[in-house]
Order: sequence, then structure tokens, then C-alpha cells
Amino acid sequence: MVFSAASVITQIAVLLVALFLVHKPLGIYMDKVFTGSRSSKPERVFYRLAGVDAGTEQSWSVYLRSVLAFSAVSILVIFALQRLQGVLPGSNGLPGVDPWVAMNTAISFVTNTNWQTYAPEATVGIFVQMCLLAVQNFLSAAVGIVVAIALIRGIVRAGTDRLGNFWVDVTRASFRLLLPLAAVAAIALVIGGVVQNFWSTDVTNQAAGVSQVIPGGPVASQEAIKVLGTNGGGYFNANSAHPFENPNVFTSLFQVFLILLIPSALPYTYGRMVGDQCQGFTVAGVMGALWLASTALMAWAVASAQGTATTAAGGLGEGFEQRLGPAASSIFAASTTLTSTGAVNVAHDSLPPLAGGVAMLNMMLGEVAPGGTGSGLYGMLVLAIIAVFIAGLMVGRTPEFVGKKIGPREMKLAALYILVTPTLVLVFAGITALLPDAMANAPAGGPHQFSEMLYAFTSGANNNGSAFGGITSSGPYVSAALGVAMLLGRFLPIALVLALAGSLARQRKIPVSAGTVPTHGALFGSLLLSVTVIMTALSYFPALALGPLAEGLIQ
Repeated sequence: MVFSAASVITQIAVLLVALFLVHKPLGIYMDKVFTGSRSSKPERVFYRLAGVDAGTEQSWSVYLRSVLAFSAVSILVIFALQRLQGVLPGSNGLPGVDPWVAMNTAISFVTNTNWQTYAPEATVGIFVQMCLLAVQNFLSAAVGIVVAIALIRGIVRAGTDRLGNFWVDVTRASFRLLLPLAAVAAIALVIGGVVQNFWSTDVTNQAAGVSQVIPGGPVASQEAIKVLGTNGGGYFNANSAHPFENPNVFTSLFQVFLILLIPSALPYTYGRMVGDQCQGFTVAGVMGALWLASTALMAWAVASAQGTATTAAGGLGEGFEQRLGPAASSIFAASTTLTSTGAVNVAHDSLPPLAGGVAMLNMMLGEVAPGGTGSGLYGMLVLAIIAVFIAGLMVGRTPEFVGKKIGPREMKLAALYILVTPTLVLVFAGITALLPDAMANAPAGGPHQFSEMLYAFTSGANNNGSAFGGITSSGPYVSAALGVAMLLGRFLPIALVLALAGSLARQRKIPVSAGTVPTHGALFGSLLLSVTVIMTALSYFPALALGPLAEGLIQ
């Protein structure tokens, strides 16, 4: 396959123009969604049925308990109904899902990871796909968004312990934001050629005398929220490399646009809510710079085709979808690993080793460029607090962030936040590397075997969901270990973010003085960019050196 630099540049340019055009309108709309006081009639009906008092706001601890309770019930319901699939309508004649697979799937979809230990078309029917997994694509994305909004409220508000009402926020995120956007996106995907039906087709090759069942289903509607909500779970095992999910270059680029849409517009919402649009532009600028650098690095790594496996195969080809080509695959792979999407239109295990390392590094950055729906913004804001603390040390002042002091409590919460994911990844990968039976689930040899396992736990703990295809994750150990990594990687950071929001909300506003370090502009943006990269390098470089770097540099 021939790599075209012109194709990469053209597609990137189209993406940037499209995202620029919707950045402000969508950012303004999201601000109105979460700052408005009036509820629509369907929302009021829902609140009455659910017993929710929409006028009551919650402290950070109550908000967190609501997030955890909502997620726990979701996991139990999805697990139970998967096990009962054989007696439910729309099962496509499939039996109940294996308990280990059902457990892992329930956790992965509720945590916005969408790790798939199964082949969807051979394991789950239309009911599970549409009524369980697709619904969770909406709800898990909504949870990430509302946690980011709660953190912004903590920054904006003063002298209070109230951050809003989780049930109101998640309802508005689902009904007013995700549902309308997903409906429009699904129509566009159907026009682009993505399948949307409720049946399979029997096909017989008369000459060969062979019959085959071509699976169908409501693919476009699930595909829309899969990418819009930075979820990533495919309707088919091949994910966005399957022609029913992603039939051409237009749909591939449109899916990348949907992946980046909400995370790239949320910084504008942040700027409006804090009353200083320069704050939002700075965050968006850092996210954009990281995305551009990573996408360019991914394209270079794919084009160079370094590594013994790629050389032995005679260059690029195996694992790359011929309809789309390596240029589209480079942009897709970079964007899905820089967010919490995990969808693939190229087998990441078939990427040249250094390109696979870039995909892994993207997740290790914390998926903040622009990251998942909500999780990218709150991750970047935590890094901004770390950056302003470092700036405060340089000038000998107590650090301030948007009118709030960053004291010992805030720094402890921020430090714990940035330590959670690296600890989970390195501890689980290290323990697994010492267990021969567990490592046998990654059948490759040498550095690539370690890369496969390191990638799996990096993906799980960062709630991404993509994988190097050689690994088997349906067994008890790997399935359970990844499940724990996904749970802790999702909810520990959320708990710390909400605690941080509560701590900031209780403070009084501090007026800007001559000694205040500006937290916007090119200078602070450069510092924030450096902190993001340095934190990742310090945490993960030794592990990367044992895996993709060793594999890519050995010819």
C-alpha cells in the first residue's frame, strides 16, 4: 500500500475547518444546556417518574454517590440481561453470554471503555446491541460530560458546597445534547452507506454451492453514538474497518469529526462559564497542538514502516483496510487513541511498531487531546492546576487558578489524579508479566508480547477500549483484571475531580493582582503542554522502552 502525505494533509485540513466552524456554536449551546434553569415538559415527566427534585442541588459527595449508584445499577442490569439473552426477544437465536465476558462487557460499556472480549455478531443479538449497549453509549458519555460541568461550576462558584444536580445534568446531556446530535449523525451515516435495518440476509453462491448469512441490524444509529460519545464499541467484530459500519473514506473522516466534535467544543463552553473566553481558547489550543503533533507522528510512523514484522511482510498491507488506505487509518488511529473512543479502522496490532507505540503513548497522555466527552476537559483542567502550581513555585507565590487559591488540599487531589492511571497500568502490566499463564494470552514473542499486554492495560485503565489484536481477554484472569482496571480507572479520577470541585467551590474569589500568574495565553499554554508531555514521559518511558520502542528500533 502506498502512503500519501497529500491525502493526510488534505484530510487534516478538512477536519480542522469543520471543527472550527462548529466550535463556537456548539460550545454556546452546551453552555445554555447546563446553565439554564427551565426544564422541558418531557424532562419534568421524567423527573416525576424517577422521583427527582430538579430544584435541589447536591454537594460533591452526594453528586459522587449519585454517579456511583447510577453506574452500579447499570452494570448489574447489563450483566443480568446478557446472561438472560437466550430467553429475550431479539436474541438472533444466540444463547446467554458467558459470565466472564458478560461481566467485562457490562463494566466496559458503563465506564465508557467499550472493550470487547467477544465477536459481537456471533455473541449478542439486536436486543442487547440496541437496548443495552447503545443506551450505555449515551449514558456513559453523559456521565463524563456532567462531571466536567461540575468541575467548572466548582471553579466558578464561591462560598458554597453545591455543584448542581447529577440527575438533572445527566438528563439534559442525554436528551438535549447527545440524542439530537446522534440522530443527525445517524442520518448522515445512512446517506453515506452505513447499514440500518433489523434483519440478516441469507446469500447462496450457486456456483460454489455455499450459503452464508450476512448479519445486519441498526448499525448506523449505534455507530453514530459510538463515535459521538467517544465510546468505540463496534456493532461488528471488525469495528470501523467493517464495510457495514464504515463503507468509504467520507464516512471514515466523518466518524473522526464526530469523535472530536464534543471534546473540542467543550473548552469554549468552559470559557463562557468562567467568564473568560481566553481560558477556553488556551485549553483548546493545547489540545489542538497535541492532536496535530500526535497525528503527524502517527502518519510518519506508518509511512516509515519500521520494524521487523513490517519488513518481513514486505511493507504496509496486512491489517489495513484497502478501501480506506494508510492515510485515513493514521488519522483515525491517532484520534481514537487521543480520545477515549477505541474504535478502529485498522488493526492496531498490524501498525508498524513505532506507530503502535504512538497509539499507546496517546492513551498514556491521559487522553486529553481533546480526550473523551467530558473526561478530556476535566483531565486537562487538572493538568492546568498542576501547571499553575509549578508557575507559582517559580515566582514564589501561592498559586491561583481562575480566582481560586490552589492550596495543599487541591494539590493533593490533583497529584492523586495524575497518579491513578499510571499506577493501574504499570502495576497490572507488571504483575501480569510475572505470570506465565497470563502472558500466554498474548501469544506473540519477545517485546511484542509485552507490548500487547501493556497496551491492554493502558487501554483499560484509560477507558479507551482498543487493543492489539493478538491478545485473548475472555479468560477469567485477564477479563477480571481488565474489569478492575476499567472500574478504578474511571471512578477514582471522577471521585478526585468532584472532590476538587467541591474544595474550589467552598473558596471565596480572589481578585487578580500584579503577582497573579495568568492562566491563559501562549506562555501558560506552552507550560501546560510541557507539563502534559513531561508527566507522561516520567511515568511510562521505561515501560515503552521494553515494548514498542525495543521492537521498533530492532531491525
